[in-house]
Amino acid sequence: MHDCIRVLVLGTGQMGSGIARLLLEKPGIELAGVYARRKERSGLDLGPLIGLDIAVGIVISNDLDATLEKIRPDIAIQATCSRVADAAGELSTLIRHGVHVISIAEEMAYPAASSPAISEQLHRLACAHRVALLGTGINPGFILDLLVIMLSGICSDIQSITARRVNDLSSYGPTVMASQGIGLSPEAFQKGLENKTVVGHIGFVQSIHMITAALGWEIERIEEKQEAIVTHVRRQTPFVSIEPGQVAGCNHTAVAYRKGKAVITLIHPQQICPSLEGIETGDTIEIEGTPNVSLSGAPEIPGGQATCALAVNMIPRVLTASPGLHTMADLPVPAAMLGDARLFVNRYKREQMYD
Repeated sequence: MHDCIRVLVLGTGQMGSGIARLLLEKPGIELAGVYARRKERSGLDLGPLIGLDIAVGIVISNDLDATLEKIRPDIAIQATCSRVADAAGELSTLIRHGVHVISIAEEMAYPAASSPAISEQLHRLACAHRVALLGTGINPGFILDLLVIMLSGICSDIQSITARRVNDLSSYGPTVMASQGIGLSPEAFQKGLENKTVVGHIGFVQSIHMITAALGWEIERIEEKQEAIVTHVRRQTPFVSIEPGQVAGCNHTAVAYRKGKAVITLIHPQQICPSLEGIETGDTIEIEGTPNVSLSGAPEIPGGQATCALAVNMIPRVLTASPGLHTMADLPVPAAMLGDARLFVNRYKREQMYD
């Protein structure tokens, strides 16, 4: 490894920019390069693009192979897409260059759930090149799955799990807004569901499979439902303005069945400016079991900030993980990396020596 941990960021949208800003602040880490899919950003200095007043001397590239050859990073953080099929090409390129990878693509939180063949290929490729690959994020990756798994550890028996995340999408960009149908009429929202331009939350299937794998449950089916959240007042964000009668978000639910009974229910209403209609954001987990468990917090854990932090804080865990594809349930629990990143990596290496 280099004197500093050299990190490559893939993506210059809201998440990629947030991750880059955070990496620039971390001792022991060098933001060595940034790759963007958007052709118009090639050759630009990163600084002004991520909201800094000065140039930082990092030039954005559209050529991933050339960038990898030039900067030779230790680890990369991918923030370019949501689906496994879309992420796989970049992930394979990174792995073949011997680079560890953290992806915030939602389906990568548990890729075997949606793309078992690609998941197996990525795992074998990572093992062959002796690097680790992890999918993470606030949800999926933490709130509605890893936190549920951790809370289940105090139960001797579980009948059912219900988890709800009510959040505000106001800080997210146009891509997320479009995926929720924000700004559409209720009729256009329904058509969007039919033609897959409106998808709601991406990650329920991944969260459910992560939970059931940890518990040893086999489920029969998962039923999902998306409903438009129609506003009664005008709502506005930096990216969208909507009037009464238009869609402000999507109420998405998923229910997993085992032995004919609903055992996991995940509820995720996402919308912009929910406070304008008296809606409080927050996260709640209820486990019916022995003993019963109830955990809730308000307001919500901020999704964008938390996802950026998780991606960065998991760097030491991934650098010291065994080769192959991992989920958040496989690795040591995340913790804030508040000191020199190199000390975290060296500490975990020492601990592994005595395992």
